[in-house]
Amino acid sequence: MRYDALVLTAAIWFLAKFLRYAFPPLFDSFQASYGVSDAVLGTAFSGLLLVYAAMQFPSGVLADRLGSVTVITTGAAVAAAAALALVVDSPFVVLVGAMLVIGAGTGAHKTVAVRLLSRAYPARTGRALGVLDTFGALSGVVAPAVVVAVASLALGPVAGWRLLFLGGGLVGIALAAAFRVRVPRRLPDESTGVKPTSSERGDGIAQYASLFRDWRFSTFAMVTILFSFTYNGLVAFAPRYLTAEAGLATATASLLYSSLFLASLVQLVTGNLSDRVGRLPIIVATLGFASVALVAFVSLTGTSDPVLLGGLLVAVGIGSHGFRPVRGAYLMSAIPDDVAGGGLGVVRTLLMGAGAIAPAIVGALSETAGFRAAFWLLAAAIVGATLLAGLLLLSEQE
Repeated sequence: MRYDALVLTAAIWFLAKFLRYAFPPLFDSFQASYGVSDAVLGTAFSGLLLVYAAMQFPSGVLADRLGSVTVITTGAAVAAAAALALVVDSPFVVLVGAMLVIGAGTGAHKTVAVRLLSRAYPARTGRALGVLDTFGALSGVVAPAVVVAVASLALGPVAGWRLLFLGGGLVGIALAAAFRVRVPRRLPDESTGVKPTSSERGDGIAQYASLFRDWRFSTFAMVTILFSFTYNGLVAFAPRYLTAEAGLATATASLLYSSLFLASLVQLVTGNLSDRVGRLPIIVATLGFASVALVAFVSLTGTSDPVLLGGLLVAVGIGSHGFRPVRGAYLMSAIPDDVAGGGLGVVRTLLMGAGAIAPAIVGALSETAGFRAAFWLLAAAIVGATLLAGLLLLSEQE
């Protein structure tokens, strides 16, 4: 079996997540350069995530009609162009604009990638999505390290963190070209869209909205929404939380932040297990593990013990990353094939919308009630997701 489609799809997803995860470690640099507050930076990052979220449904619908290859290639090229716009010195408004365009370009990828891989590897969807999400999560390990590595470097007039976006933009263009050339050869049916069919679900938006008439589908959508709120809030402010509440040095906080993503290798295990033993048991187990770990992390922040806090962050990462590929596999099995792209797009729009507002809420709450209160809110959200997933599992066993 040829794995061109999986490798290139995963590589583009790695770059997309790399560009996103590069921003939080740069918040301190942005504050120094532009004189903006945590709330402003959190809102700007939320803007990126909101645009990303808004792209989920339209990209899925376009994939249903135009094909996955066209949508993914275009999105990668747009994100690469936005990254290159940050290579030169510019005012804060340009930074924000580039963040929004990066959100749009990368937002065209994940929904369509899940659709493409589920059709390319129908018997091993969980495993394929595990590889995809592992590549994406590992970018969270690499991004903070690259931020540190380029801080004192220069390439002609391009220096510091702008080198990161120069490299990201050039790699993005190369990957988009390779994807366009190679993938249609391996997946000829994916080079064009699947023609939409009329059915009892109706036409247009109605056929996607009708999916929510099933209470199980709606409940799982809420599970993903609550999880996304927690995960995005944690990812956006974990480094700042560790320096502000635990009193750790910036370098130590960045190292612990990387550990959150290093745990992503578990996705290869949970994705494969879900193909063998079922998806809901793995979903409940991973969410439950992440919930316990995050509650402990917030409770024990005052110890300022980097080893303990790092271990708990790894545990949160294991549960969170373990959930992600199984989530996609569960949704693709629940959505009819003729509306697979748009149906998944609807759910991802909702979950990413909830995730997008998380940084803004955490940033604002941190300045009014403190970071500890904000992180307790994140813990409550993932506990709620675990309880709802448990309800689905119990109903399945009846």
